[in-house]
Amino acid sequence: MSHPSRRDLLRAAPLLALPAVARAAQQPAPPTDHPTYPGMIVRMEQPRNLEFPLSTLSDWKVPTDRFFVRSHFAMPKVDLTGYKLTVEGHVENPLSLTLDELKKLPSVTRPLLLECAGNGRVFLVPQARGLQWGLGAVGTAEWTGVPLGAILERAKVKTGAAEVVLVGADTGAIAADPATPGTIHFDRSLPLEKAKRDEVILAHAMNGEPLTPSHGAPLRAVVGGWYGMASVKWLTRVVVLDRPHAGYFQTMDYSYWERKNGLPEVRMITAIQPKASIARPTTHEAVPAGKPYRVFGVAWTGEAKVAKVEVSGDGGKAWSAAKLTGDDKPFCWRTWEFDWTPSARGLVNLLARCTDDKGATQPEKRDPDRRSYMINHLVPVEVMVR
Repeated sequence: MSHPSRRDLLRAAPLLALPAVARAAQQPAPPTDHPTYPGMIVRMEQPRNLEFPLSTLSDWKVPTDRFFVRSHFAMPKVDLTGYKLTVEGHVENPLSLTLDELKKLPSVTRPLLLECAGNGRVFLVPQARGLQWGLGAVGTAEWTGVPLGAILERAKVKTGAAEVVLVGADTGAIAADPATPGTIHFDRSLPLEKAKRDEVILAHAMNGEPLTPSHGAPLRAVVGGWYGMASVKWLTRVVVLDRPHAGYFQTMDYSYWERKNGLPEVRMITAIQPKASIARPTTHEAVPAGKPYRVFGVAWTGEAKVAKVEVSGDGGKAWSAAKLTGDDKPFCWRTWEFDWTPSARGLVNLLARCTDDKGATQPEKRDPDRRSYMINHLVPVEVMVR
């Protein structure tokens, strides 16, 4: 099995792709109080997009100041004194809730993983349009907030409701083809069934502290099991529809092709695919021959559980089981480790793959029908054995 090395791919891919540049050109400067996160990888300056350096991972939970930041448009300035979340549409009891009213409702704290649907895009060959994420547009954190299902129950969803649209305060226009119809809000919809599940919350706190502006303050959705584009930040509106929603960010963008009877059809991106990433060793790290080395990483999947992680030290010819560590938390990643004693000297392609409890395993090769999203094919870490 032949794979391009991370070094080759990282050299070949610029940090920003054309649509991202076009999008940034239309955005106002970010607020002056935008925080700086030491050690984060800047993938885009305006709007600010920051990647978590996976090699620094030491625990199952990522600290807030290391958690990746994904922004489609400039970070909005939300007036907390006048903030309200409206719940409208196909409901009997429309709501308008202040932040204080939301915080007084029964809340839950749940660890949940978020992964950008384009995480790993830098490893696509040929280069794909979009932010050139490496491995770190992913992380698990603890989120505190009100279950979306409880909010919908208060609003008394009408019979025939089909989808719930989450609308953020962030706005902008995308000029790259396909262009938006002028300035729009970022929005995404969930099927009503998913919206009412326990793993979907409207969070106002992260890792025990108030939500930061970069991570969606004062309120954001966190949708466990689905890629991060569904976890709308700076949430201002919840709109219940009696029909499918065909918004820009689930038709023109964040969509893929699914073939039925030989005919490709557009599908919106939803559940996270199984994936294992190696945090250590890093690319071209020197590893001593004939001595044990602790390979360490994380593995995750969407609406299933991680069943096993396997590691290969010969580019995928032979595989050995890794040890899953830590607790098995729903909709979170699992840490894992593998004792590796390399013998052959020189460059070695180290691989890891995840299989979930539904039998889905990371593919060897990339499926082009996924466009530039849902990236979980095997990618080697090139290690120097000396």
